[in-house]
Amino acid sequence: MFNLGELNSSSSNLLLDYLKNQSPETLATVAQSVTPEAQQIINQNIQNLLGILPPQHFNVSITTDRENLAGLIGSAMMTGYFIRQMETRMQLDHSLETL
Repeated sequence: MFNLGELNSSSSNLLLDYLKNQSPETLATVAQSVTPEAQQIINQNIQNLLGILPPQHFNVSITTDRENLAGLIGSAMMTGYFIRQMETRMQLDHSLETL
């Protein structure tokens, strides 16, 4: 789980402020509700953003600052929200096909 308390918030980042006000239990529950398919897509997206090389061939270390990390987390979250909306839409489409 991310330690959101270490990230600097500003009045322009309402999402970060909202997340920092959530309990760890709430964040854990939301994180556990993600389907394996969505987790795979999010993991691949983050790896693409970071430029991850195969671990069996490379020893990669990434260093960043809080602002860039906040941006990465925000990007991953937006990807997650989009994927969840598409999963819901897919389920709805499948439900409507059976009618």
